[in-house]
Amino acid sequence: MAGKFAKLKVIPLGGLQEIGKNITAFEINDEIIVVDCGVAFPEDDMLGIDLVIPDFTYLTRNREKVKAVVLTHGHEDHIGALPYFLKELNVPIYGTKLTIGLIENKLKEHNILNKVNRICVKYGEYVKIGANFKVEFIATTHSIADSCALAITTPAGVVIHSGDFKIDYTPIQGPPIDLQRFAQLGKKGVLLFMCESTNVELKGFTMSERSVGVIFDEIFAESLNQRIMVATFSSNIHRIQQVINCAIKYKRKVAVIGRSMNNVVKTACELGYLNVPKKVFIDVSEIKNYTDDKIVIIMTGSQGETMSALSRIAQNDHKQVEIKPMDKVIISASPIPGNEKNVYRVINCLLKKGAEVVYEGLKDVHVSGHARQEEIKVLHALIKPKYFMPIHGEYKHLRAHANLAMELGMDKKNVFVLERGEVLEVGRDFGRISGSVPSGQVLVDGLGVGDVGNIVLRDRKHLSQDGLMIVVVSMDKAEGTLISGPDIISRGFVYVRESEYLISDAKSVVREALLSCEGTPISEWAYIKTMIKDTLKDFLWQKTKRSPMILPIIMEI
Repeated sequence: MAGKFAKLKVIPLGGLQEIGKNITAFEINDEIIVVDCGVAFPEDDMLGIDLVIPDFTYLTRNREKVKAVVLTHGHEDHIGALPYFLKELNVPIYGTKLTIGLIENKLKEHNILNKVNRICVKYGEYVKIGANFKVEFIATTHSIADSCALAITTPAGVVIHSGDFKIDYTPIQGPPIDLQRFAQLGKKGVLLFMCESTNVELKGFTMSERSVGVIFDEIFAESLNQRIMVATFSSNIHRIQQVINCAIKYKRKVAVIGRSMNNVVKTACELGYLNVPKKVFIDVSEIKNYTDDKIVIIMTGSQGETMSALSRIAQNDHKQVEIKPMDKVIISASPIPGNEKNVYRVINCLLKKGAEVVYEGLKDVHVSGHARQEEIKVLHALIKPKYFMPIHGEYKHLRAHANLAMELGMDKKNVFVLERGEVLEVGRDFGRISGSVPSGQVLVDGLGVGDVGNIVLRDRKHLSQDGLMIVVVSMDKAEGTLISGPDIISRGFVYVRESEYLISDAKSVVREALLSCEGTPISEWAYIKTMIKDTLKDFLWQKTKRSPMILPIIMEI
């Protein structure tokens, strides 16, 4: 089906009304392509959870339709869930050189590298996917190299997906954003524009990445006798390059700390995205061989992550590096919303140890990779879409972006603010929200997927707040009578040695309840366990106003 009657379904399975977990399905004529497949990081109440990935249910139910995954860039919130997706649906993936390189590291960790078909593309290149999709990769600028927007040509019309971008006319590496191509597509006619909304509330333009290099140079110049440490996102290769440039200028060696930082730096060097002369890098174990004025350490931890290199160094928990008075630590990132407390905790620890800390509030050591209002307006003005759908942001960002589009002249009925899982249907003469599909989040704990749900999280929260009491009793299998016990073990509730009276009284309460039930048939062990829990729970609440998790264990003899 082609022309005016063709109907394209746009199905965001993540990345709307949330930060991260970006994934969108495009479906037409029984074919689906997926754009991006990212993770989100766990919230405070997701105890013990490592990653949050999208719910792929709709795609697995329609696996015969799914033809490929197309990627805009190599950030975790756009590629981090790919290994989990590819284990369910092994389809080809398309991306630029660095994006594919970063994905290959992930696929190796999951032992599926050789099973996945990876197609590397260049700016300006078209790829034909199935019978209904032609995808063009358009150069953009962002905080990671090789970022691109997508022009997706379908029988219903052309969709432009911005990816993450800003308009940087002086990028550190690669071409500037290809505004000319956006204008050409706009003149031909664009059915739907999907544009990121991260910084849409901020007026003006985002500064060029080169502006950070100027600040770094100033800091290096005034720190000639200090050891310099820089914490930044491992994926921000342009930022890393500028630190290396300053190190070379001021004749310092560079050590890299942190698993993700080492992986990205290694991949970027191999693929030619980092320009580093020989003998600039040294192993972290060699730091002790150089004086402070000859060392720069680049590390992870700009978000105050508990196990990151910077956090461990700040806590004196790193095997090879410890903070010395007068070290200069540059935190070259903005705290992601929700991470402020962790970042400030690390800053305070560093300051207490005598380090000098430079962060965004003191100097412009970070610029965003996301477009502000005026840059977003440029793309809208060039593309002139029939329909618009804001993406990548919380509800307030999406709503602000929708209002901006209407201020630029778009008809309100042609602007769609969707929720995750809602289906937008667009064609030459119509645009409407037509329902929803299963969507949500899957919690990843360790290497497991989907093995942690609400019940497990509820139990973890209960344990973290109120602790645990284990009640062990021995009972006669035939008679159902109490032989010994109860013995009570407490963890995270009260310290037994200091609460002997409470534990003793708890044992007496349980014993009395058990003796009153003697003679109960053996098939009723479950009833006895419930009775132990209820009796002890009531007693402890009366005495302590706390309600620990209670686990009764009956030993049959």
